[in-house]
Amino acid sequence: MRRFLIFLASLATCASLSTLPAAATPSSCGNSWGSLDKLASDYAPATVGDVRAGRHHCFDRLVVDLTGPAGGYRVAYTDRVTQDGSGDPVPLRGGAFLHVMVQAPAYDEDGNSTYRPADRTELVDMRGYQTFRQASWAGSFEGQSGLGLGVRARLPFRVMTLDGPGAGSRVVIDVAHHW
Repeated sequence: MRRFLIFLASLATCASLSTLPAAATPSSCGNSWGSLDKLASDYAPATVGDVRAGRHHCFDRLVVDLTGPAGGYRVAYTDRVTQDGSGDPVPLRGGAFLHVMVQAPAYDEDGNSTYRPADRTELVDMRGYQTFRQASWAGSFEGQSGLGLGVRARLPFRVMTLDGPGAGSRVVIDVAHHW
């Protein structure tokens, strides 16, 4: 009888634990993004206007602001990021590197710069980011612009385009904090 009561008490304890809310763990983010190349092949007449970043609960976000409708992009992990045109390496901090190519130049039809970073090697202050380590400009060549994104490790990511603000748009790269 005593064993039976111990069994019932154990069963009741297990049942009560299963009703507790789950702690915020990597699995609570529920992403299924993966780490393979992401691309869209559209071209639009927009130009690059700015690059910025933000921190979120489950991921870090890099945003490339465009002056018009978003076109295509290609974002992929690579062993090293190179400058457009010259092929020179782009030094980056981190355990893995994403090469971000946006189908939009950083110059207008007269050749005037539409995006001129103050520091090509530190586009955004990444201090305090969980995943991001460094964003560096790789240049703008033949109608497309590139940058390198150094991240903590080869983690899942997603890429999307968003409309706005105004007539502009954005290419958004989210890199998860965990697998």
